[in-house]
Amino acid sequence: MVSETLKNQIDRFLLALGFSLMIGIIVLGEGFRNAVGEAVGILMNPILALVGQENFHLILLVMAAITAIYASLIQKYTIDWELMRNTQERMRVFQKEFREAQLSQNTYMLKKLEDQRKEMMEDQMKMSKQQFKPMAYISIISLPLFMWAYYYISGHGNATMVFPFWGEQLLTSKAFWVFQHWIYWYFISSLGVSQLIRKALNIGGV
Repeated sequence: MVSETLKNQIDRFLLALGFSLMIGIIVLGEGFRNAVGEAVGILMNPILALVGQENFHLILLVMAAITAIYASLIQKYTIDWELMRNTQERMRVFQKEFREAQLSQNTYMLKKLEDQRKEMMEDQMKMSKQQFKPMAYISIISLPLFMWAYYYISGHGNATMVFPFWGEQLLTSKAFWVFQHWIYWYFISSLGVSQLIRKALNIGGV
């Protein structure tokens, strides 16, 4: 009983910490983001010094990999993937039957499908809650690392990286729309590693 109580307290603490980080970054703005980045720099700056500032893009790659692995493991053990797959499959069947009932103007089938829709909405709400909770856990690691990268790169506007087809680019210059090259590199790296990890762990929708 004590261990279960302790587990619940730790769970609530981690959720509160994760959501506080997300809200703080959005609401408190630049000052909070810089404070988080500076604090994480106590750990990350010595690592970067060992790797070399000219290899900052490698640090971003490792950070993206860590975030992807961490996020995948969190999702693996906090989301009911069987429920998600079943719900997605039921939704596909439902949409097909609903279209057919509409085209044939089958009022009996439409009424029956409306009752099924309510059940599926409940399952979708469960799925949404399951996906919302891991966000808080993931943000505990990913947001501080990202804020450190943001804080560091803001003070090193001359950092560059060679991209395929684009050539050498300033990491602080815009790759497209509002996204700078370092953000583009970070998310592309994270996406690539994440796909490999999710495939290995057999997680994700159908």
